[in-house]
Amino acid sequence: MFVTDIRKEFYDVVVNQRVALFVSPDIDALCACKVLQALFHCDQVQYTLVPVAGWQDLGTAFMEHKDLYINCSNVDLLETLQPEEDSVFFICDTHRPVDVVNVYNDTQIKLLIKQDDDLGVPSYDDIFRDDEEDEEEGDDSGNESDGSAEPSGKRRRYDEAPIFYSKFATTLFYFQAALVMFELAWVMSKDTKDMLWWSVIGVTDQWVHDKIPHMKYVTDIATLQRHVSRHNHRNEDEENSLSIDCMRITFEYDLRLVLYQHWSLYESICNSCYTSCSFKLWSINGQKKLQEFLADMGLPLKQVRQKFNSMDMAIKENLREVIEESANKFSMKDIRVQTFAVHFGFKNRFLASDVVHAAAALLENVEKDETPADNFIKALDCLSRSNLERLHLGIDLAKRKLKAIQQTVASCICTNLILSQGPFLYCHLLEGTPDVKLFSKPLALTLLCKYLLKAFVCSTRNKRCKILPLIMAAPLDVEKGTVIVLGIPPESETSDKKNFFGRAFEKAAESTSSRTLHDHFDTSVIELKMEDRGKFLDALITLLS
Repeated sequence: MFVTDIRKEFYDVVVNQRVALFVSPDIDALCACKVLQALFHCDQVQYTLVPVAGWQDLGTAFMEHKDLYINCSNVDLLETLQPEEDSVFFICDTHRPVDVVNVYNDTQIKLLIKQDDDLGVPSYDDIFRDDEEDEEEGDDSGNESDGSAEPSGKRRRYDEAPIFYSKFATTLFYFQAALVMFELAWVMSKDTKDMLWWSVIGVTDQWVHDKIPHMKYVTDIATLQRHVSRHNHRNEDEENSLSIDCMRITFEYDLRLVLYQHWSLYESICNSCYTSCSFKLWSINGQKKLQEFLADMGLPLKQVRQKFNSMDMAIKENLREVIEESANKFSMKDIRVQTFAVHFGFKNRFLASDVVHAAAALLENVEKDETPADNFIKALDCLSRSNLERLHLGIDLAKRKLKAIQQTVASCICTNLILSQGPFLYCHLLEGTPDVKLFSKPLALTLLCKYLLKAFVCSTRNKRCKILPLIMAAPLDVEKGTVIVLGIPPESETSDKKNFFGRAFEKAAESTSSRTLHDHFDTSVIELKMEDRGKFLDALITLLS
């Protein structure tokens, strides 16, 4: 059931309960968690924080409390977890489509979702329609059903209902859990600058990982800008007397150069997807174009190759304008993008995308033998302004990850590892590939996949291949012989980012009896036995042709 008054139907209900907070490993969910933690601390709400990486974790960690699930995917939780009848679940999830059983359950499922979104939920009668036989069986049994469970006939018709899938159900992301939680705090007049910054990071996360259309991002940025203006106006007197621990959020048109303020300008240009693909840096001609670009800007190579903080102040003052002017000459007209920056004290300045990359790197850190729960806590900690040391550590990890992605993309393009399989493109990273362990994680593999597809579209002359989706596989567990498989939609600036691979993967596995594990909350990510890869791909080709 959709919650219409989030304060009355959600917060006022849980404020006097002990809450189990199940949070998935993505940055938007972490930010929503931070906002809720701040609210819970303010009102002394007892809660248990439970990081859950997938459905197996969720089943293991499930407890009978008033429960809130952040980005743990919209599926039929009652069927999955088999809870007691008095258990209540609050779901704040960015995944679409919404599970219709959750929508029409009035007693145990509460959906914290904006109803002004275009959810496309079919009507109750279209999904749970009974035939005369079901009605007669219901009359004979004399049993009355309550709103928490549907008769088997209705359940069967939901499972078979053709209106729910045109060909395959699509997964897309259309709002941010962090923004929903911030607006809850705002409604209760308990919002702070920290909460606002976390919601900014949540929105930026979906843009960085290419989960939402650009126009949706622009709309959300406009919403956040109004809140930023309100907070800045409210704290004008405070801002006029700057202190070492002050916090300022500013709206900016900044450069699409990843981590450039914490790196050298040269490294940032080389490892940013936008500039790397525009120049085609994996080629000799691309390297020549880069040198021409640097020469056009008129910046000394010594300045460009040293850390941004060490560059001359005179150069840094006009750097964005100089880069934009030269970028226009090289057909990079979108080199600047709407975003937000935060200033902590006098020295520390971070773009929202900087924090997204840092938190994602900490969340999926493979350099130390630490548990996913440890990485989760470290990523959560780096979002706090009191933990800037951890944030800087995350930025260093992110630099290494971005370098590995750029090198892997260049290797795949130069060695023609991307193959056309008819209805989709396919790339398989082999065991022994440098940094391949890094790409056993969903967020890192997603970034690699998006970067690789954009690079391929920029380099290929085959017009048909430019409009194909990409499936990518990377080694997961050598001993078990498993790979992680990810599918992404075709590269397009105007795309609605709908991803149909989740349902397609399920169908292909069912039809071939392939040994797969659909454990991730993002259904476009699965685990697959290497021995079954051939027949699984053949089935996908047949399904999608």
